[in-house]
Amino acid sequence: MIEADVFAVYLAAVAAVYLTPGPDMALIMAVSAGNGARAGFCCAGGIAVARFAHVMVSGLGLAALLSEQPALLLAVRGAGAAYLLWLAWKLWRAKPGAAEQAREELSPWGAVARGFLTNLLNPKALMFCAMLLPQFVSPERGPLLVQFVWLGAVLVAAGCLFDAGYVLAASGLARRVNVSGRLSRVRNKVMGSVFVALAARLAAG
Repeated sequence: MIEADVFAVYLAAVAAVYLTPGPDMALIMAVSAGNGARAGFCCAGGIAVARFAHVMVSGLGLAALLSEQPALLLAVRGAGAAYLLWLAWKLWRAKPGAAEQAREELSPWGAVARGFLTNLLNPKALMFCAMLLPQFVSPERGPLLVQFVWLGAVLVAAGCLFDAGYVLAASGLARRVNVSGRLSRVRNKVMGSVFVALAARLAAG
């Protein structure tokens, strides 16, 4: 079992990552503001599944393969950047209008898929797991894969808590502001620009 002081350091590192703006946070807030809390939670669920997939991939050693194969890593990074640009295009072309109209544009499963793909196609999420998790596992504590799964479960659970906060904050603010018309158009332009900036940062490595 991991020592309490080591576990505290792990939690601090995970919290620092989730407090740093990135594609996941931007997507959750955009979906929650435009489509409501339900869609936001569905999006967060898709991200959680992808996060656990990254943990398992890292535990199985495939993350090391990406770091040793620049061409493969470049391909994954390019796919992730292209997906973020597609999300930006979707926001830019969205028709401004009432919140109810926006909710009809994204189904719950669509929100899940959007969250899943955004995180899955972000190689930085995988490399984070590959660099962080090995520092907190040890053969002295038992099977390494079991430790990876345990630390990954904690990482996913912590992410769900932070994401839930972002969902409630974004959807609550959207209800109070009552975004429509010009404000809706401005919001979509701003969030679309955020995704473009994130795509550029991802492509640049």
